[in-house]
Order: sequence, then C-alpha cells, then structure tokens
Amino acid sequence: MNTVVAGAGGFIGHHLVKRLKAGGHWVRGVDIKPPEFEDSAADEFVIADLRNFESCLQAADGMDDVYQLAADMGGIGYITANHAFLTRNNTLINSHMLEAARVSRAKRYLYTSSACVYPSFLQTAEDVTSLREDEAIPADPEKGYGWEKLFAEQLTSYYHEECGLDARIVRLHNVYGPLGTYDGGKEKAPAAVCRKVALAEDGGGIDIWGDGEQTRSFCYIDDCIEGLRRIMESGYTKPVNLGTEELITINQLLDAVCAAAGKHLTRNYDLTKPQGVRGRNSDNTVLNEIIGWQPKTAIGDGIKHTYRWIAGELAKR
Repeated sequence: MNTVVAGAGGFIGHHLVKRLKAGGHWVRGVDIKPPEFEDSAADEFVIADLRNFESCLQAADGMDDVYQLAADMGGIGYITANHAFLTRNNTLINSHMLEAARVSRAKRYLYTSSACVYPSFLQTAEDVTSLREDEAIPADPEKGYGWEKLFAEQLTSYYHEECGLDARIVRLHNVYGPLGTYDGGKEKAPAAVCRKVALAEDGGGIDIWGDGEQTRSFCYIDDCIEGLRRIMESGYTKPVNLGTEELITINQLLDAVCAAAGKHLTRNYDLTKPQGVRGRNSDNTVLNEIIGWQPKTAIGDGIKHTYRWIAGELAKR
C-alpha cells in the first residue's frame, strides 16, 4: 500500500509512520515541520503547508490510504487562547485534504477527530457518564477546537456519502507517551505533569492547573496506533471513540507520575488557569463491536515509560 500520513512531524503521526513501515507500507510523511526528537521513518518526507490546496494535492497524489492527522493543536492553555487562528488553520487543512483525496482517488481516508466534540453539558461533574458516539449531537462542543473538529467530521461524512470516499472518523481521547511535546505551551496534561515532576526537587512542590479533581481517561500511544490501524481496516465509516475507559483525576495522574519518579511533592492548585471540561471518559462499546479490541495499557504502566523518556530528555539539556 502507498500511504500518506498528513501530520507526520507530530507526535501521533511520527509513531504511526513507524508502525506503517513495519507493516510493509510505502509511506509519505507530510508536515510543516519534521519530527522534533528523531528522524522520520517515512520513505519520503515532504515539508509542506497543508493549509494550501496544492500542498494537499502533492501529499495525496498516488496514495491508496490517507491518514489525516495534521492539525494546529496543543494543550488546554494553547487551544483556549487561539480560537480564531486554530479554527481557521484546521478548517483549511481538513477541507483541502478531503478534496485532494477525492481528486487523487484515494482508496481509504482516516480523519482523527477529538473527544472535544462532545457537548459540554455532558461533562460537568466528576462522576461522568462515559461518552457515546451518538451523543455528539445536539452539539455544544468545546469552543474553537471542538467546533472545528465536529465540523470536519460532518464534512468528512459528506465526502463519504456524496463522493464515495471510503472514510473513517476517529475520536481520540487524550493520547500520551514518549516523543510527545512536553514544554513550550503545546504539551498535554500527562507530559506537562511529567516535566514538572522531573524538574522538582524531592519534597518540594509543583503547580497544578485547577483543583486536581477534574477527570479524564488517557490513552497510551502504542494503543492509539494499534487502534488507528485496526479502525482503518475495519470498514466502519461512522465516528468511533479511541481511548481507554480508565477514568482518573488529575491528582491520580500526579500520583502515578510521582510513583514513577520516586518523589513526594506538595501540590499548589491554581484555580485561575484553564481546566477544560470537568469530566470526560470514553465509551468503547462501538470500538469493541467493530474491531473486538480496546486499549489495554494501564495509566501506571504508560506513565512509567513516558516519565522516563521526558526525564531523560530534560537531563540531556
């Protein structure tokens, strides 16, 4: 298979390229930047701005499979401070990649959406109900990033219904692991907590955004990549969650990181910082039905690998 990974310079895209190469695919990686921490395994890596249609045509040309992971995104601080430009950038990328895939007659197309598409009114308490795929409508997603992702899902479905594009729509839930951004403002919560713990002296303190009781489920990168490959092969064309059902608080996430580090730290809670929704968890019923599988890596195990990698990177500096 000739396969393109749009967003191959990013965290998930970089890991996906390695997995596809191991599976015998010829892979073209495309991104506005190369991977941050190691060279790409792609057969061809193209530096291109996918907000431009011509770049998307170049990316999709001659490809059987298109994995559309390219996005302007980051942690809660970044996405809540950049609604206008983030939404514009991602709308351009997604609309152009869909049309390029149609023009190039790609056989299959996978779009990575986000759990941010789910209505805010379903995510207001710690004792959350796991979110089902059919609950995204009526819509009330997160401002900016969530609305953009939901719109792109709808556009992808229209290309499937009206243009015959064999599409997949995957709603990712908080993916983490080695080789992910861990500083600079675009890092997600697990990486940010790992960095803070690694830099703190044992017995010292660290700052936590919010009261630490907001809840999430976190999906380890190896499980995410395995899920993407299985969903692509499944033939399922409706939106599907890809995450774990292991719901934890941010305080419990910090417990796991401190255990990996062997440190005891006090916590300084900052209620002025962005926190996102109060609680969110994945319902994997559909995922189990279509592929007979779901992510298996427990948070304690995944955090050990992630913390060791981030601590090692910080030590190099």
